[in-house]
Amino acid sequence: MQIQKNILVSGCEGKPIATDLFYIADGKPKPIIIYVHGFNGFKDWGNFDIIAKQFATAGFVFIKFNLSHNGTTPEQPEDFADLEAYGENNYTKELFDLQQVINWCSDGNNPHSKQMDASKLYLVGHSRGGGIVLLKAAEESKAKTVTTWASVSECKTPWGSWNDQKMKEWKETGVQYYLNSRTRQQMPLYYQLFEDYQQNVDRLDIKKAISSLHIPILLCHGTKDEAVPVSKAYELKEANPSAELFLVDSDHVFGRKHPWTEKGLPDPMQQVVDKTIRFFQQC
Repeated sequence: MQIQKNILVSGCEGKPIATDLFYIADGKPKPIIIYVHGFNGFKDWGNFDIIAKQFATAGFVFIKFNLSHNGTTPEQPEDFADLEAYGENNYTKELFDLQQVINWCSDGNNPHSKQMDASKLYLVGHSRGGGIVLLKAAEESKAKTVTTWASVSECKTPWGSWNDQKMKEWKETGVQYYLNSRTRQQMPLYYQLFEDYQQNVDRLDIKKAISSLHIPILLCHGTKDEAVPVSKAYELKEANPSAELFLVDSDHVFGRKHPWTEKGLPDPMQQVVDKTIRFFQQC
């Protein structure tokens, strides 16, 4: 299996996108799967290489990457080492980054291009990344199908549940802090995140985006998800009744954690991976 880690692709504002590539080097062009991580996530969270290898073994080119402003760096791809970049992240920057990776896959000068079938581009996203792939699929005709794992239904992470007082303080001070329960870091969220949403509210309408899609859609969600309740999956399904809904008895991360030191996946995550592979193979 061909595995390359931390290939650098130019991202938003010139910041690097650390990108991983997995495929079986058989010389044949294969469908491309691009995975987008979620809020407070990164491409290697929970030993994601285990998942990437399964997709590669199933006959796909699998690509995962760190969003340019997710707070990691190429030198520290699993650590939030650049909190200034983290604070400056927003939804339109993430859409830009995903487009850059799509363009990289479609570039004939890409040294891996002979292994990729650019006419078969499939998108997968977890949590906030699920919203990003739905938005991108609605504006990028190269996307032929899309799968979400525990996706949000609105671009309001993480302020959607904040009260008026906290929103007022955010505007006045320019920053709110979000506690990362795993690292115990106080993660800065600059007010520009909300301003970006306000300025692009139509483009960032996830329900509108999914309702406009006429490609195969798979929505995977855990029935015990406390971070993004399963009701959000039903909202997306209602917006596009042709989308397939796949529910598992699990949490937001389908039983995984970080770090993940076991060789295999927890059963709920394996169910989601198996379902997604079958879904893409039928496209």
